[in-house]
Amino acid sequence: MGVARRWDLMTSPEIADAVRKGMDLALLPVGATEQHGPHLATGCDTISPEEIAWRVAERTGVVVLPAIPYGISLGHTSHWAGTVSLHPQTLTQLVLEIARWVLASGFSKLIMLNGNGPNVPALECARIQLRHEFPRCRFRVLSLFDCSQRVQQHYFSDAADIHANRGETSLLLHVRPGAVRPDAVVDEEDVTPGKIFSYDMPSVTRSGVVGRPSLASQQDGAHLTQMLVEDLSAIVGAALIEPWPPTAKDSEPSPRSTGL
Repeated sequence: MGVARRWDLMTSPEIADAVRKGMDLALLPVGATEQHGPHLATGCDTISPEEIAWRVAERTGVVVLPAIPYGISLGHTSHWAGTVSLHPQTLTQLVLEIARWVLASGFSKLIMLNGNGPNVPALECARIQLRHEFPRCRFRVLSLFDCSQRVQQHYFSDAADIHANRGETSLLLHVRPGAVRPDAVVDEEDVTPGKIFSYDMPSVTRSGVVGRPSLASQQDGAHLTQMLVEDLSAIVGAALIEPWPPTAKDSEPSPRSTGL
């Protein structure tokens, strides 16, 4: 069992010591602040990756950076109160600047643990840029809802284009019950299957919910949390010891037979 390391609660020597001891991988939770219907707090997509990251750190000993609480939430528009969105290029730049300082502290691996689907393109842009700038460091974007097949199946069990659904609600009932208003839960069916284009939230939901949060429970959230922590801890453990792939020079292909 590792020791949980939260960057914001560690001292400078403690952070440097973690790197010296081989814990040169940092987790950066990336979330959002956006409406989640009448029953979930606006910080749902930040609370979830942050809480899971802390639990993964307890198992693995890696360092968890302070979460980014804002993301790409433009699709929610201003139709409902509570959403605060960045533009995609802003999130990309923010992650780039954070990552450069993380690497300056000696880390060579960074996993962006994402809790909000629309963040992915901006985070992938940051990953590609960081790989170019730091070719001897390694970067990965992982989203909670698709980090493994079984987690993905659980998250999307009640809708394809989920929002404030069973999975998200169950997770918060377990890790942060004060962020849930069970008496205000409403269900809305997903109307997007078969559509060619994607649509903003006011076009596809009256309440801001897509899915069936009425199916959520604390027990369901505990099960989902266990799956997330197990599967992400396995990924992090493998990432800590993953060797570099052999280079083309190290593994030149055998000459083709001429048949002569």
